[in-house]
Amino acid sequence: MKYFKTPPVRGFSLIEMLVGVLIISFGLLGLVTLQARALQASTTTEDSQRATLLANEMAAIIINANDVNVDQTTIVKPWADRASAPDRGGLPGGTGTVTVNGNTARITVSWKPTGSSTDTYRYVTDVMIPQ
Repeated sequence: MKYFKTPPVRGFSLIEMLVGVLIISFGLLGLVTLQARALQASTTTEDSQRATLLANEMAAIIINANDVNVDQTTIVKPWADRASAPDRGGLPGGTGTVTVNGNTARITVSWKPTGSSTDTYRYVTDVMIPQ
């Protein structure tokens, strides 16, 4: 019988371990960045949906009144105040305006996303009442 001499078993070298840790670190960093972007996109989408609901609410008021000239103090002002209050269904840094031009009312909802001092988002819709 012949016995074969097996080579000595060696472990990983320090350089191989460091390369492995580096690759795993880059992967984890990518996952954290992806999570942050997903959260930001989710917040932006939620704010856009709230702006749409606010504009839809004012459009419904105008359509139900069958007149684009709604009362500024009793209807538009409370709506605009609510649009600027995130705790009451509004938006962060939000403003709501209704501009009338003939038989068309332009409803504009603007807001600044939380944590951003330069970005401004805006949702605009027009409501026309035939005469």
